[in-house]
Amino acid sequence: MDWANGTAIEEFILLGFGVDQKKRFLLLNFFTILYMLTLTENILIITLVLLDAHLAQQPMYILLSNFSWLEMCYVTATVPRMLFDLASPRGIISFNACFLQFYIFFSLGSTECFFLSTMALDRYLAICHPLRYPQIMSPSSCYALVATCWVLGFLWYFTPVFWMFNLSFCGPNIIDHFLCDPGVILSLACPPLGNVPFLCQVFMNVLFFGNVFFVVLSYSTVILTLTKASYQGNRRKAFSTISFHLVVVTLFYGSLAAMYLIPGGESQSEVTKAVTLFYTAITPFLNPLIYCLRNNQVKEALGRLLRRKVRG
Repeated sequence: MDWANGTAIEEFILLGFGVDQKKRFLLLNFFTILYMLTLTENILIITLVLLDAHLAQQPMYILLSNFSWLEMCYVTATVPRMLFDLASPRGIISFNACFLQFYIFFSLGSTECFFLSTMALDRYLAICHPLRYPQIMSPSSCYALVATCWVLGFLWYFTPVFWMFNLSFCGPNIIDHFLCDPGVILSLACPPLGNVPFLCQVFMNVLFFGNVFFVVLSYSTVILTLTKASYQGNRRKAFSTISFHLVVVTLFYGSLAAMYLIPGGESQSEVTKAVTLFYTAITPFLNPLIYCLRNNQVKEALGRLLRRKVRG
């Protein structure tokens, strides 16, 4: 049956990991536990920031609590579907559901890029302009920045997804992946593809390099400020904070670079799956541990919350 957009395909088949039943069972249990732990960590951070009056007024923790909500959405966009396919070997996903997953997942990824830039801006203002920082990064300003990140993130990939959705898909319909990845989807589209692959790559490159440039510029300026003899703040605490931020930035952008920007990356299906798995399931689990749960202020807030619960 031909659709209005020229496609004869009504569903795709996700091959997933291509392992035997025993390994599928082990992967299912492992990623189920990992997913639950990821949700628990991020819910804990959001709860602490909401309930602790001290953290709730600090711009960095306002941003981190919203980042935790983003991470929960990000991991939920792919992992439950992956778990379902591990439990059921068919791996069938409808055409519309595939494109919906692609749009939501990459919109959340775009939102994360803007969030990381916003948090880099926060650290730049806090360390390089400490006197003006409380006025510039007021709670209302933080929530405005958060809203901007979400809006930009979900607008960024709307046009590429629309272009790809209107390509012709006449077979085959097998996706050698555990999610609907744009590179694989484009490889299944029937020619002529026109300028769609090039334009999609332009959107991705502008997003990636624009945010990486801003993050690198911000943290480079911060590090230069901290190394100056005239710096009067707590240099050790500042270095500790930005080191955690840099680890998260490196994990996220490093995996994206390996996935989409290294030539030939998408032709190596097993490597592609491993890298994708890292930034879809592993990184959202690690980020709360790196950002917050080793942070002294978060530990103190957790202690205050537990003491209130005991007294109550």
